[in-house]
Amino acid sequence: MAKNQLTQKKPTFGTYIAQPNIKNWLNDLLGNPKESQKFISSITSAVSTNPALQECDYGTVVSSALLANALNLSLSPQLGLCYLVPFNDKKRNRTVATFILGYKGYIQLAIRSGLYKKLNVLAIKEGELISYDALNEDIVVNLIEDDEEREKTPTIGYYAMFEHINGFRKSIYWSKKKMEQHADKHSKAFKLAEMRRLEAGQVPASEMWKYSSFWYQDFDGMAAKTMIRQLISKWGIMSLDLQKGIESDADYEKGENSYIMEDAQAPVVHTESEVFRDPAVVADADFEEVDNTELTPEEELAFDFFAKE
Repeated sequence: MAKNQLTQKKPTFGTYIAQPNIKNWLNDLLGNPKESQKFISSITSAVSTNPALQECDYGTVVSSALLANALNLSLSPQLGLCYLVPFNDKKRNRTVATFILGYKGYIQLAIRSGLYKKLNVLAIKEGELISYDALNEDIVVNLIEDDEEREKTPTIGYYAMFEHINGFRKSIYWSKKKMEQHADKHSKAFKLAEMRRLEAGQVPASEMWKYSSFWYQDFDGMAAKTMIRQLISKWGIMSLDLQKGIESDADYEKGENSYIMEDAQAPVVHTESEVFRDPAVVADADFEEVDNTELTPEEELAFDFFAKE
């Protein structure tokens, strides 16, 4: 084949999702055109704000977004309920989108279940902890009242608790040292020694892209996610939605692909001859070769987006 001859290219996500067969499939799956259009707008917005998702297998983008839709969780990154995160599937030599729950998503699903009277997670600051009795799960703290001062004070640990409406109560406390060891052991993109280098200002600006993981950028936020998951998955009563969300999260962290809903697989991306029959569509199409052999910083970040068990 001549080098200048057109080879099979990947259409843009907007072109893919606008195909009549995709729209009809979503209409049937979601029940009506109104819900289908709402879903299409949401997922298109999510993809447009994250260029790395445009490199993903579009079927995994749609099926992962369908899980968010089934759980009635917004994909808006500003809300932090859940995310579509790309990562490299080396077994199939492709980039895939993964549904990931945020810690706010865990809280949202727990509240909706109607089973929780109280649910809280809190970073404990230096000087606040008076005592924690692990046997009786009693904590005594003297919280800093000034919010600005508290924000600037170093974190020494993390506390999470829930109380069911039937009166059952559970709480856990982890020191920051324990959380750091947890991240160092389970996270593929986080190393405690590198965190120390970053804190000491020993990382040159040219290497800062290597530290884009949220474990480096927002350690307390990642810790909150870990605490909520540890608490609910081990001791909480879980609704079907909570079970579905936690199972999907666990599959991602184990490196499995079962987060893709087998009974709701989106139609595959078609070849150019099938997609680009309309000259107007051809004019708007983005003919780019897709090479997933290199791991981008965004994909590296995806391996580490949330804490592992």
